[in-house]
Amino acid sequence: MNPLRTIRFVCLAAACLLAACSRSNNLVLGRVEATVGTHQVVVTDCYRTSVPAPEKVQDGVYRFTPCRDADVLIRGDELVVNGQSYGHLQTNDSVLVDHGVVSVH
Repeated sequence: MNPLRTIRFVCLAAACLLAACSRSNNLVLGRVEATVGTHQVVVTDCYRTSVPAPEKVQDGVYRFTPCRDADVLIRGDELVVNGQSYGHLQTNDSVLVDHGVVSVH
């Protein structure tokens, strides 16, 4: 294979990988994050090229569904992930959904 062609291929592949990574969506690591209401929510094991933005369902109710197996609902100060309640959130608490395990910081 021509060395110049190889270099072009490597540069193109690197550009594609960099385009798939941003602060809100890292396709390589499978990590997405967004601000949902006043909370930073991070979901791992989510390999999507584009992630829907969090939506405000009604006053004080926000939903973030970046992947089909991660549905985060914040209703007032209550955190619900995939239909299961995880209790109350303090203002500005962050939420991590890591391979199905939910942590609040």
